[in-house]
Amino acid sequence: MDIDPVLKALAAALHGEGPAVEIVVGADGQPTAVPVETGVEDAAVVVRTSGSTGAPKATVLTVDALAASSVATALALRGEGQWLLALPLQYVAGVQVLVRSLFGGTRPWVMDLTHGFTPEAFTAAAEELTDKVRFTSLVPTQLQRLLESPAPATLAALRRFNAILLGGAPASPELLEAARAAGVNIVTTYGSAETCGGCVYDGRPLDGVEIRLGDDGRILLGGDTVAAGYLDAPRATAGAFFEEDGIRWYRTNDLGELAADGTLAVLGRADDVIITGGVKVSAAFIQAQLEALDGVSAAFVAGVPSREWGQAVAAYVAVADPSPEGIEGFTARRHAELGAAAPKTVLAADGLLMLANGKPDRLAMIELLSKLHQGQ
Repeated sequence: MDIDPVLKALAAALHGEGPAVEIVVGADGQPTAVPVETGVEDAAVVVRTSGSTGAPKATVLTVDALAASSVATALALRGEGQWLLALPLQYVAGVQVLVRSLFGGTRPWVMDLTHGFTPEAFTAAAEELTDKVRFTSLVPTQLQRLLESPAPATLAALRRFNAILLGGAPASPELLEAARAAGVNIVTTYGSAETCGGCVYDGRPLDGVEIRLGDDGRILLGGDTVAAGYLDAPRATAGAFFEEDGIRWYRTNDLGELAADGTLAVLGRADDVIITGGVKVSAAFIQAQLEALDGVSAAFVAGVPSREWGQAVAAYVAVADPSPEGIEGFTARRHAELGAAAPKTVLAADGLLMLANGKPDRLAMIELLSKLHQGQ
């Protein structure tokens, strides 16, 4: 993959010497920096949201917001170094690898994702890094695959990174414990395209970032890294962003808790409450219960239309044995463990459906679960 033209166009945008760009990846895996007219002063990059909960939005990130994010990241990680790009370049986590490299004056190394993410390809790319200070960004699914690799070289490569940013989706306590037990330095991140990517590291806001909770318990992120808004979408921009006392804020769709020391705990999505038969059920709670069952590696829970219940609890579950016998055994266990809160419909497979950026494809799984449930 040749990223030099993209780096050149991105550098020009960050220095105010060229138009804002959106990085588009073609079918051949080759990225292109496409000029975008945003109408926003100081705009540098347009990044699409993942679209995991609806139509992707084009988020406009300014030079100042990206610079603030890059500086705050360097402070949090205690230095600048060489970055390995192991995520799709069109999403914010991938773009930020290039942005941090440009601000830090280092040369990023790009992993070949033409044939998908594999431990072998990651290890080969990691071994090409030349700087003594090394960073990368991963999603939980990638980290899981790397830790499960039997190749000693893969674990050695992971240990050589000064820090690995882990975001895009919640990471289970078991995964984090396994990584740290293996001597891998993991930094969990929380954020989105609207905040220039991760802006909360290990539950604490980066320098220049503020956190508070709305009256409805939603997490509000404010400060220097917040985006200018959505491209050509004034109504969506007004619904998600606001200014208060000179601070720009982004209203997330996640619920959270703030500890006395300011540490943030993300509790789940605000829309994950399922009202079934007049009873409110937390999809996040049921997901956690399912993932605690033997043989279940991951789960996704949602409400689907039901003539009898209004909404019925449904689950897409990744199980070790997706055969009919394995599914039958799992079904018996879920009823024993969850009782009335057990999903009415279960679709079992060897893995969840995922988007290219490593997030669960919520819409695709809800569609499949709805078809399977058939409105009963």
